[in-house]
This record gives sequence, C-alpha cells and structure tokens, in this order.
Amino acid sequence: MSECPHVLDLPHPEPAQLSDTCRDCLADGTHPVQLRLCLTCGHVGCCDSSASRHASRHSEGTGHPVMRTLEPGESWRWCFVDGSIV
Repeated sequence: MSECPHVLDLPHPEPAQLSDTCRDCLADGTHPVQLRLCLTCGHVGCCDSSASRHASRHSEGTGHPVMRTLEPGESWRWCFVDGSIV
C-alpha cells in the first residue's frame, strides 16, 4: 500500500459512519453484499459485488476518490482514481 495524493487530501478526522446499510439499496429494494464508506463525505454505499455498485456510482457521480471498507475486521481503503488499495 502506498499513499496517493487523494488520500492526502482527505478530511481529518475521517467522516463518521452515517448509516449501517446502503440507503440506495433500501430505496431500490435490493440488498447490499458489503458496505463501503466514502472518506470525503461519509456516504455509505454497497460494494461492486452488489447489484447496483452504489459506492462506485457515488464516486463516479461526485468525484470523491477514496472509500474504505465497513466490514468487521477489515481496514483497507480503495482509491477509485488510481484503481488501487491505498
């Protein structure tokens, strides 16, 4: 893992988890596989293994580059711009 410029630009402290589920999935009537937290604004979206890929769609729509997993026992972050774990 390496630091990318997008990680360096993140707000400090990291946004708090605002939801314990993907609200977009709830609205669609679908179920998230795993959850991701946008580290720019705190939006919680479902992973790319979920039907609607709401975390990726959030990044594409907002330009927010980095998210982290909300899975218990995991702590990795992903930069959509660089396409890598950071």
